[in-house]
Amino acid sequence: MHRSLTARLPLSRYRIDRDHLTRERPRLFEELGEDPRTRVVALWRGEVLIAEDDEAPALEYLTTDAVPEGLLRIYLGRALDVDPALPAGSPIVAAVFDDETAKALDVDIARWRSPRTLGHRLGDRDAGLAIEALGIANWHETHRFSPRTGHSTTPAKGGWVRIDDEDGQEMFPRTDAAIIVGITDAQDRLVLGSNALWESNRFSLLAGFVEPGESLEAAVVREVFEETGLRIVDPQYVGSQPWPFPASLMLGFRATLDADAENLLRPDGTEILDLRWFSRDDLAAGLDSILLPGRTSIARAIIEDWFGGPLEDS
Repeated sequence: MHRSLTARLPLSRYRIDRDHLTRERPRLFEELGEDPRTRVVALWRGEVLIAEDDEAPALEYLTTDAVPEGLLRIYLGRALDVDPALPAGSPIVAAVFDDETAKALDVDIARWRSPRTLGHRLGDRDAGLAIEALGIANWHETHRFSPRTGHSTTPAKGGWVRIDDEDGQEMFPRTDAAIIVGITDAQDRLVLGSNALWESNRFSLLAGFVEPGESLEAAVVREVFEETGLRIVDPQYVGSQPWPFPASLMLGFRATLDADAENLLRPDGTEILDLRWFSRDDLAAGLDSILLPGRTSIARAIIEDWFGGPLEDS
């Protein structure tokens, strides 16, 4: 397994200047609305609007006059690439549509797609923009009221801050850290588990959230033992990927079994219902009967890195 996977993770790709200083302009969205270069990424119900060509999916970039007033807007940054449709330096804004305004766009509903399933097929720029837009939009949805005071809040600074309407306190976006780990034994087999919320034949790596006051490495050791009964040693970081479904950053690790521990597979029965060791031959032979994580996930990347190449879904 390679030390770093980040360069090959579908949702870690990025080709945009976030241009953070521009967020401070008090009339930012008025100025961007007057700039003919400005383009808008449309969001609705956690999905992004895709251009019509499904053979090579790409974001649909709307002009500002196609976006109704009153929608939540978020300044995403400026384009970096030389592209006739979106020249370098073009400002890019996300707009969060509601049911009524999404319907008024009069586009085929099939063009609204989730980056969770489509992200690996988008280009570097579009994948990064879709994930950035969805992540910050999800934060706005859950922070319309201050968790400290209960007061309503208002977006500010290009959509990257919310301000308490009563006391003026600023709130900034939060991301939940979660670890995910590929564990191998002395025979270099990989352990995969089936979560209680999935189909019974879907298997993936073990994962969990980092607790307060806990290092990433300690979280790996704790989560693995809680879910499987396995004792592991020497967790090694291999890469990270944003996962805004709704608000996580997945931090990938590899680890090996503690040779001095008993290490019997013991699913916790609450989150993990089944655990199995797979050799590479076992996994290749079992693809007709088990489902692996989707191709946008860091889990899939870690599994294929251990396997030594792409795995074909059944």
